[in-house]
Amino acid sequence: MELNRNHYFVIGVVLILIGIQVRMVDTFVLNKEASDRLIPRPERTLANDLSLTTLVSNTTDVRKTITPAPWIGWLVLSAGAVLTLHALAMPKAGG
Repeated sequence: MELNRNHYFVIGVVLILIGIQVRMVDTFVLNKEASDRLIPRPERTLANDLSLTTLVSNTTDVRKTITPAPWIGWLVLSAGAVLTLHALAMPKAGG
């Protein structure tokens, strides 16, 4: 599939919106399911299930916090602006 003017424009606008969001938010707190995918858990065995420390550690709600670097927002915002301007400079389809 070949990217045309509309595709570049939409991708650029989405990147601009993501860049603005990353610039405005200081930290992102992931929910329990996403945190479980990022934080490796020890394998469950019968010996581990019988120990009290494993039972206590499995019941705690651990949530991962992500703090993006300030330059990431500017990077995404700039890439979105370049793609949007590129789409506006491209010739219209069929014309």
